[in-house]
Amino acid sequence: MRIIPAIDIINGKCVRLTKGDYSTEKIYREDPLDAAKEFEDAGINYLHLVDLDGAKSSRIINYDTLYKIATETNLKIDFGGGLKSDEDLRIAFENGASQITGGSIAVKNPDIFQSWIEKYGANRIILGADCKDRKIATQGWLESSSLEVVDFIQEYQKKGISYVICTDISKDGMLEGTSNELYHEILEKTQVKLIASGGVSSVEDLYRLKEMGCEGAIIGKAFYEGRISLEELSNF
Repeated sequence: MRIIPAIDIINGKCVRLTKGDYSTEKIYREDPLDAAKEFEDAGINYLHLVDLDGAKSSRIINYDTLYKIATETNLKIDFGGGLKSDEDLRIAFENGASQITGGSIAVKNPDIFQSWIEKYGANRIILGADCKDRKIATQGWLESSSLEVVDFIQEYQKKGISYVICTDISKDGMLEGTSNELYHEILEKTQVKLIASGGVSSVEDLYRLKEMGCEGAIIGKAFYEGRISLEELSNF
């Protein structure tokens, strides 16, 4: 299972939110590059980079941070937050993203999202399936939809999606464990490469996700709050 640290960006700084609530913003690094280099120095190869300003604004904003990390580290970056147009995607890939994650766009403009899968291939486009009470949320989690999360993933699997990042918003930033029941159901009912996100609080959580069959696990607050050390991530 791949370990994928998360860096969320607001105003060019590395922050974390709780349950996606922008009023809970806490700054952990003034320069996200410092965090990225810490991960790389620990032997980690992947990074989940989220443009929270972009998610709110519905267009890519922090692409300069993406470029900086992509050019000054060897991390393979999946980038998300506010990608709504072909131009946004072009900017993301030109600034160093290896993959992009589309969530709101997959709900609100499925034709565009489908065209990205066809143009760039299933290895470069990740479906963001973020949910609250099993309903897909959009716009940086500020809006909810009527789409049920497992049905949503199944439909996109039919359209060619391989990678899915699923965040149970109620778990995000709470450090109380991951949404194992939901992940088990997704793995049972689909054949996607599932990347679990939200709620990781200890190395034990990671082992449970690995045993379950998740392809990757995103870690944020647990690292920044000292619940999981770089050494433990490296050893895992």
